[in-house]
Amino acid sequence: MVSESEIGRKRKLLLGIGYFVQGLRCFPWMGMNFFLKDGMRVAPATLQILQNSANLPMVAKPLYGILSDSFYVFGEHRIPYIAFGAFLQAVSWMAIAIFAASGISFASITFYLLLGNLGASIVEVANDAMVAETAKQPISSSKKPKSSSSGGLQSFVWMASSIGGVLGNLIGGILIDRFPPRMMFLIYGILLSFQFLITGLIRETTLALPKSSSLGFRKQLSELFAALKKPDILYAIIWFAFSYAVIPALTGTMFFYQTQHLKIESSLLGISKVVGQAAMLLWGAVYNRHLKSISSRKLIVAVQGTMVVFMVSDYLFVKGFYQNLGIPDSLYVIIFSGLLEVLYFFKILPFSVLMAQLCPPGCEGSIMAFVMSAIALAFIVSGYLGVALASYFGVSGDDFSGLPGALMVQAACTLVPIFWASCVPDDVKAKGKSKKN
Repeated sequence: MVSESEIGRKRKLLLGIGYFVQGLRCFPWMGMNFFLKDGMRVAPATLQILQNSANLPMVAKPLYGILSDSFYVFGEHRIPYIAFGAFLQAVSWMAIAIFAASGISFASITFYLLLGNLGASIVEVANDAMVAETAKQPISSSKKPKSSSSGGLQSFVWMASSIGGVLGNLIGGILIDRFPPRMMFLIYGILLSFQFLITGLIRETTLALPKSSSLGFRKQLSELFAALKKPDILYAIIWFAFSYAVIPALTGTMFFYQTQHLKIESSLLGISKVVGQAAMLLWGAVYNRHLKSISSRKLIVAVQGTMVVFMVSDYLFVKGFYQNLGIPDSLYVIIFSGLLEVLYFFKILPFSVLMAQLCPPGCEGSIMAFVMSAIALAFIVSGYLGVALASYFGVSGDDFSGLPGALMVQAACTLVPIFWASCVPDDVKAKGKSKKN
């Protein structure tokens, strides 16, 4: 019989590799941004539209979650989906690497990116479901049974993803100046192939995953709808998605502003992203050690407010305020731009812990997939709003005079969701304590 420590090690191996490789997705995407900008000469709006449209497969995550919960493949319902998703990603990035050398059309790139993100979304759904369902299992070996839903496992996978992001951006920033982007695509495709092989060697029975009730597809769908009828779950997801969708993203515009207008070197952009990923890694560690006892709602609102402050800071940066203080543009980009980019994701950790507590047993995969789907759709809407906002202020690849006004509108929109933060419920533990008192 497999010991609990051995089960825990295998779980962390599988989840650690999965989240680490997904965190590394910034590595080929850094090359893709420069390939589209310098190799294919696309406009900022076109770049941002592709960045967000490529995430369309993420919107169908509830379907993948229901399939994963309902349909077993050779008696397993998590590992086969992880392996299949890794295979799709490997095929996608290796195809882009091969065809980029001889010339690849914009339509072909779009197709392969959609295929790769389809695979990534399937992997994420299976991994998120494993985290959600195992987080509820009590640790029987301890004298006092406790559940890891307090955030230990969530923090572990968060840090694994962050480490992948740190290495991906650091290595990407170095390689982008020395090798063509297609080399970065090929390297990531090879890593995904290794993930596919390693995942295929692990048997799900050795992970002691809780058995789902094997409900049919329709039954599982009805269970999902029943869970979404619970006000705590539904209102929280609506608010969380709205808090992203209402913000007009200006990522493509800022990328062109930093590289075209400020002439920031690609290696410095890589360091900037490393700073951001290091902050995400630190956030996971600090949350696990010191912030788990704080209400998720308070943490989420605090992050939202911090985002507003950073966006106002970006406005001052574009207006030349920091340059007048003697702060180089490159230093600001390395520190503050890197932090703002990842602040968007800080809210996900406390929110995922809250959702793990609220998830009804048996449909963890479906609920967590629905949450991530809502976030993906919100990011897509945010990206399209950003394109419209930049167009309204006349911002283009050669004219950034309207960027300060666009940044102030962005900051104002980010502030709006804070006024309806009561839609996010208090943690289950907090409710339990208040009832006892």
